[in-house]
Amino acid sequence: MTLDELNRLTGEQAQAEFLKCCGSMHWARRMSDARPFDDLGQLMKEADQVWWSLTEEDWLEAFRAHPKIGEKKATTAQSDTAQKWSAQEQSKTAGAGTDVMSALAAGNREYERRFGFIYIVCASGKTAAEMLAILNQRIGNTMADELRIAAEEQRKITQLRLAKLLEGPAA
Repeated sequence: MTLDELNRLTGEQAQAEFLKCCGSMHWARRMSDARPFDDLGQLMKEADQVWWSLTEEDWLEAFRAHPKIGEKKATTAQSDTAQKWSAQEQSKTAGAGTDVMSALAAGNREYERRFGFIYIVCASGKTAAEMLAILNQRIGNTMADELRIAAEEQRKITQLRLAKLLEGPAA
């Protein structure tokens, strides 16, 4: 899809495209309403500004649209495109040993018990062992710090997915 095509979509169509990039309905609606965008830089800047203006509940809604690291399905429904992108982003977990994957699963459970939301990390390019090390480092954070860190990780994921969205059908 081109930026011009995104700008010409109906509001509902644009929201559906934006939801592929970030699972917050409020974010997707505001991004749709912010169109037209002159260039990719303006789109990315607006995406960040909208993201940081959202409520914690909006952030949590976006988190729920992700599968846990090492898993395939999110808690909430995802589009086929979003599922494909999640799988690509987590592709380095495929070759991980059972010990690392077991530790990640246990870490995911502990993280969710401690913070009340799933462990969010921008997984692109990271091995399962790297993601486990990051999880182990972050598990000791305060709730306020961790929510902010998770929101930043979601922001990074959203930026990557916006770029993929505008790369076209092969993305």
